[in-house]
Amino acid sequence: MTDQVLEHDLEEPNTFTQEMVGWQPWLPPMLEADLTERHWEALIDKGRSKMSYFMLLARDPDILEYRTRTDKDIFYNPDSGMPRAEREFAAAATSRLNGCIFCASVHARFATQHSKRFDEVQSLLDKGVTVRIDERWDAITDAAVALSSTPPTFAEAHVEALRAVGMDDQAIADAIYAISFFNWANRLMLSLGPTTVNEQR
Repeated sequence: MTDQVLEHDLEEPNTFTQEMVGWQPWLPPMLEADLTERHWEALIDKGRSKMSYFMLLARDPDILEYRTRTDKDIFYNPDSGMPRAEREFAAAATSRLNGCIFCASVHARFATQHSKRFDEVQSLLDKGVTVRIDERWDAITDAAVALSSTPPTFAEAHVEALRAVGMDDQAIADAIYAISFFNWANRLMLSLGPTTVNEQR
């Protein structure tokens, strides 16, 4: 790992948005020309070689692969359980609570894409996790707050609230996975670099 710290003279956004924003690392990401076969395997998607975040994480390809496969299984495996829109909404709510503008923008867009509920998703970004939307999305937001707080306050009552709005055991597990993964991912991204107003990632 390099000991070089990058400096950025880039404007940082100060509001949550569904628009595209960027992110820049504090440490140099790998160069595409330096990637080995193992790095390409760890990236999973070759297009991620164009994204600074994944190219920084590629410095440890084993961890990157574990992280990416976990992410994909949580968000791209909707054969049963929680609908994709709600997995994305859970990630957006967690990111909103944790103050990660970049992650919130990405997953709010996905939540809107899959639910067609732009205004409701935007209200989460505008008003924060105290916003009330409907019983089901409110239960997801409340679970996100409880799981992501320090210390966590997630309890049986949150499980029962999710069950009361029609979620079965698999859907509840999916909510917990999506929230927990992004509670960790937000902290990682926030510590590794700033969100920027441009679209470079």
